[in-house]
Amino acid sequence: MVNSWGREKIEIPKTKGEWIWDIIGYMFFIGSIILLVFVWSSLPEQVPSHYNAAGEVDRWGSKIELFILPGVGLFTAILMQIFERFPEMHNYPARLNESNTEQFYLHSRKLLNRLKNICLILFSLILYESISIAMEWGNGFGKWFLPLALVGTFLPIVHGLIQQRKIK
Repeated sequence: MVNSWGREKIEIPKTKGEWIWDIIGYMFFIGSIILLVFVWSSLPEQVPSHYNAAGEVDRWGSKIELFILPGVGLFTAILMQIFERFPEMHNYPARLNESNTEQFYLHSRKLLNRLKNICLILFSLILYESISIAMEWGNGFGKWFLPLALVGTFLPIVHGLIQQRKIK
């Protein structure tokens, strides 16, 4: 069946790896929201709202701003979940054909799944960091958080591009 993107719609069941990534990503995300709800009444009125590249707080704001991270995370998760369901609308190289369509779709969907869940984990960690600093549980993740977050995000993309090149 060809859709409006001019590509065949193929039903490919979620892999075990995709389910595992979803469970981990959503557990982090839901866990961070539960933490926020439980500590809400104990939070001071001013909480960390922004960090510089060294991981230091460079802006404090109202505790209401802590809802921005879960809001953006939810929007990101919903949007990426929709894109996961329709791999036929993703961008593919010209060598896409009937014999490799399923491989390309699955590969693209798995990459998007990983990135969605990495985003959820990162938003959750940033929310936890803001809560822990506000509650004086610690000093945050420090200068290594940004480099590790960038590597953790771009490594799956680079790996995915390398793997995509192997599809004949």
